[in-house]
Amino acid sequence: MNKIDWLDVFDIAIELNEKYPEIDPQWISFPDLHKKICDLKGFIGDPNKSNEKILEAIQGHWIEEYQ
Repeated sequence: MNKIDWLDVFDIAIELNEKYPEIDPQWISFPDLHKKICDLKGFIGDPNKSNEKILEAIQGHWIEEYQ
């Protein structure tokens, strides 16, 4: 497993889609999204280094993967 960090938005979206196929990412809250990202295997990012712009980008890519 490769290590992923906050700026690996495409990789994070793919990992989330594979780990949580039952979740429609269009409806996920940012606090829940943040927790799910931090819980991903291989995620090495500092939990305090995310921001709304990064979470929006990840959510957008996850929605694309989900569809």
